[in-house]
Amino acid sequence: MAERLDSRDKFPSGYDDYLSNYGWHVSPKLCDFMVSKMKGRDGKAFTPYSKDKVESLLKQYGVELENDKAYDKVYVCNMAVADYLGSSVPNEQYLAKFIKDYLDDPDGAETRAMDELFAKTIALGMPIIWQDML
Repeated sequence: MAERLDSRDKFPSGYDDYLSNYGWHVSPKLCDFMVSKMKGRDGKAFTPYSKDKVESLLKQYGVELENDKAYDKVYVCNMAVADYLGSSVPNEQYLAKFIKDYLDDPDGAETRAMDELFAKTIALGMPIIWQDML
């Protein structure tokens, strides 16, 4: 794998410690924090999927992930529930397939969930206390 283009960038305070613990993946605390900020397509709060519920969903539809680490699948699932479920993702079977397509994209990076999460915080100007995410 080629070196990441941002590997020499100066990261926010505490982010190096986060990377030492979780690498470019979503920790349980970061997942909870980010999901708490999500709104459904109607702009209202939604009921998030727990890790157990995500794992049950994937098992129910026979979906096995190759590139899942830490809480990546939980973050991706909740992002899809908030933004797509009931629209371009019509039901939970397609939700399970979306999670697989997102995380196991053959020409995507296995760090995609964290990459896009980090980019979103930058774009939205959302400060994160990285030490709190450990």
